[in-house]
Amino acid sequence: MSSAAGAGEPSSSSRPGKEREDGGEESNRKEEDQGTAVAEGDVDLELYGAASGWVEARTSCPHLSAMPAAGADELARVPSPDSQCSRCHHPSENWLCLICKDVLCSRFINKHMLCHYQEMGHCIALSFSDLSVWCFACDSYLDAQSILELRPVYEVAHLLKFGERPPFRTLEVLDLSSGQTGSSSLGS
Repeated sequence: MSSAAGAGEPSSSSRPGKEREDGGEESNRKEEDQGTAVAEGDVDLELYGAASGWVEARTSCPHLSAMPAAGADELARVPSPDSQCSRCHHPSENWLCLICKDVLCSRFINKHMLCHYQEMGHCIALSFSDLSVWCFACDSYLDAQSILELRPVYEVAHLLKFGERPPFRTLEVLDLSSGQTGSSSLGS
């Protein structure tokens, strides 16, 4: 994922602090507002989690067992990424339910994927927009490259969307028996 912190915001040196606006009356005052500390007109960013704009995908999920095994028949059921929502036929911002392979629109369109989760309990979905995977029950993104159960469907969706297999990143792996760090590829 990526960081969006500060996007479109003026730099701390160009943004007047409350102290400067008040003519120095409160120049020794220190404020903290949702993780951002402001002292004497300078901004000290101490942002964490969602406040930082950075989303950390989970590397495990207790709900993966709800997904059917990724056999050839199951992977052949993955529809094209340009599929419309099965309920409202909206052409974009659609998600693939990884339990039943239904295609439904996002919460930013008509919320059909969210309704599907609430009605059916199917909690794991893949976005056809950016191929991210979301678990509604965990309320979190899942790392499709490091969670082995997600890799086959992620690879098929990537192949259908871009016409090529995804480049899987190399992960640093700690060999617990020797305590040494080595490079290991999850391979494609």
